[in-house]
Amino acid sequence: MKTSRGLAWLTMVVVAALLVGCASAVKIEGEQLVNQRLSVKVSDAWNKLSVPGMNQPFEAWTQDGMALDQLRFWAAIKAGQALVTAPPSPPAGQTAPRVPTFRADMPADQLVRLFELVYAIDGSVVTIEKVEPAPFAGDAGIRFEFAIVRKSDGVHLHGMGWIAVRKDELFAATFMAPRLSFYARNLPKAQAVVATAVIKSK
Repeated sequence: MKTSRGLAWLTMVVVAALLVGCASAVKIEGEQLVNQRLSVKVSDAWNKLSVPGMNQPFEAWTQDGMALDQLRFWAAIKAGQALVTAPPSPPAGQTAPRVPTFRADMPADQLVRLFELVYAIDGSVVTIEKVEPAPFAGDAGIRFEFAIVRKSDGVHLHGMGWIAVRKDELFAATFMAPRLSFYARNLPKAQAVVATAVIKSK
């Protein structure tokens, strides 16, 4: 699955911001509330990166650095809302990437497809490897596994995701890291956080 510029673009923006001192990494522990609607509890400390002027509809956390592992959370995404902010307009003659947008009536395969598009928006090659029913955040949901060949450097990554839809709102989490070392080392930490997820009422 191919499109154009997103994860690599996001990483480049973050790195550039760090170099000029605009980004801040905050160590987080204990209970965290994502978008005021998804509660998770953190026992092993994670680092939450904030970059002024770069608004995304998800939170991104890391153990070892944005290019090495990312745990993302989406909370209370409403129908018609995109799961990722589109990268800048492509040069003349190039096709703009398709922005994954949630609809309340999506079946399981289309919900998973949204996250395939999220990680393929930079032109990386994404393969969905496994999809199965699984609880998430106290609701019936979906768990899926995926593989990425990152366009920017050719690194092979593996990922796992969790999705639930409650009252026409989407809640989700994904974790990804390079297959060698980082995925196996940090997946249990990500799973431990995801297992504590609870959806808060409006």
